[in-house]
Amino acid sequence: MTTGTQREVVIPGDGVDLAATLYLPDPAAGPQPCLLEALPYRKDDLTSSYAESYEGLRDRHAYAVCRLDLRGTGSSPGDATDEYPAAEQRDLRAVIAWLADQEWCDGKVGMFGTSYSGFNSLQLACERPPALGAICAIYATDDRWTDDVHWRGGALRLIDLVDYCHYMTPMNLLPPVPAVWGEGWEQEWQRRLADPQPWLLTWLEQRTHGPYWAHGSVRLGPEGDGYDRIACPVMLVAGWADGYRNNTFRTVAALAEAGVPHRLLAGPWAHADATNAMPGPRIDLETELAGWFDTHLRGQGAHEDRCDVFVRGSTRPEPDLDLHEGFWLSLPSVPPTTRSTLPLSGPRSLAVDPSVGTTAWIDCAGHLPWGLSLDQRTDDARSLTWDDAPPDRPLVGHPVARLRISADAPAASLSVKLCDVFPDGTSALVSRGTLDLAFRDGVHGGDVPLVPGEEYDVEVVLDACAYEWSHGQRLRLSVAGADWPNTVSPPAPLTITVHHGELVLPLLDGTWPEPTFTPGAGTTSESEEGIVWSVTDDVLHRTTVAHTLSESEYDGPYAGRVREHYEGEVRVDRRTFEQRALATTVFGLTWPEAAIEVSADLDVRVGPTGYDVAIETRATRDGEEVHRWSTTVELPRYTFDGNR
Repeated sequence: MTTGTQREVVIPGDGVDLAATLYLPDPAAGPQPCLLEALPYRKDDLTSSYAESYEGLRDRHAYAVCRLDLRGTGSSPGDATDEYPAAEQRDLRAVIAWLADQEWCDGKVGMFGTSYSGFNSLQLACERPPALGAICAIYATDDRWTDDVHWRGGALRLIDLVDYCHYMTPMNLLPPVPAVWGEGWEQEWQRRLADPQPWLLTWLEQRTHGPYWAHGSVRLGPEGDGYDRIACPVMLVAGWADGYRNNTFRTVAALAEAGVPHRLLAGPWAHADATNAMPGPRIDLETELAGWFDTHLRGQGAHEDRCDVFVRGSTRPEPDLDLHEGFWLSLPSVPPTTRSTLPLSGPRSLAVDPSVGTTAWIDCAGHLPWGLSLDQRTDDARSLTWDDAPPDRPLVGHPVARLRISADAPAASLSVKLCDVFPDGTSALVSRGTLDLAFRDGVHGGDVPLVPGEEYDVEVVLDACAYEWSHGQRLRLSVAGADWPNTVSPPAPLTITVHHGELVLPLLDGTWPEPTFTPGAGTTSESEEGIVWSVTDDVLHRTTVAHTLSESEYDGPYAGRVREHYEGEVRVDRRTFEQRALATTVFGLTWPEAAIEVSADLDVRVGPTGYDVAIETRATRDGEEVHRWSTTVELPRYTFDGNR
């Protein structure tokens, strides 16, 4: 094990100097490759705990590591106008060139990171900066329109409004760290406060696929280009309990077709470090990460394109499940499968309950307060269901439901769930798919109203999965008209009819070896402290409410103290289908120089034809209010009137 140093630097971007922390290994070993993680989540307070992972890569694996505050965030100047703007890619190209040119770097740079920094790792791979030798994208996406926290199957993700989609508003109004920025930090803070730019408003305005969502998407870029833009080796890490699970088989297959060296590591995990995530089994992700970069930046060992996949087995659901049954397989880039088709009889009609989905309503994160899926029986009872004998081989890939449907209203949705039913009736979620039927001709197209009573052939592609039913279990397909509050329910009461259909399952062929890993933690690091997660029904007023709360307080660098408070509530009226999302986020930062608090409230009313959005932000210094701002915006829900 080597020991190294930590250094604060500014790195020239595209016209701005960006704040970064360098974790440099012992110089006695000579110049080493540098690994870059670039995030908007404030390296010196809100995500200061990430430093432990950078120190591990430095001290145990002798990598230089750079953690960067993106422009306009943390202690970097500039304007944080949106996620993944073109200026960010220009900045990162310049940063990579600067890192490669330092005396302690051997000229080779890798990018890595979870979620946002996994996204921009893929985006920079498309940019092909000369020094970028390999990337590892963890819990990321190749398609911002279909597989991010904004829209799913053309439907607005409701529950995500009270999480990331809201908390970035107050986070971007926090000041730079005084000890890092130096003199003038207060003036920079006042500049940020003077011009709040809630990213959420842009995401709500962009309600169909187009150039906005194509920017930063590897699957379908702004010029119609795709994975062939990438030349450097790509490692993907995914979790079956995470919302970004579709950046798995389809991405790897496309990378293989483009001739890009690749590896997929897909485990049972939620949106957290595979070393201590829930559910397990957990592995030492740092070892896998270092091994990947050792191969592609240092030339140590031979590369093999492969998919290391955890096949989940029948496990009774729990919101905080610590260990999932299953087994690992090492598969080729395109796992060989045979399609098995199960017929779905009909016609069968269903009066839509807009609150269906609460037993599986967390789709993006999966870790507390966004717990794992529960027993699906209560949702199954309010859905159309078809039960059958399960396959005798593992399911690997994307299940597909092909349905002939009709509705008695111009706007409708489909929620399709594949479940594993135990002998006592317990129903465990295997995979799910959602489709706003305005996008029935393709989610990358426009929204077109239904003709009430007319029959349509639609295809719902369920999320990628790897699963094997145990002996004695049953397979269930469940079809509902809502997946609430994961996505918004239809705009008004309606009935849907499934006339007939089929379920297509890709079943794995052959026998495959099991990979070996260094074990991770024995139990998850998730804690219930400061967490609330509840779903309640107001019987008299026919309203369902989902509520979450998460708060914490801890020490930060530079003699700092950090407080975080996140509270959200979504509700639906089961008679009128009107919906609402309410959120409050509070960030408190205390340093020797000042005590800062920035908070924001969000109120989104979802009506038949649009979204009424109200946002208010506040800031205090040493208990005295220095900022208050508010806005209200009305945005259309469709390009057509959802009632007609």
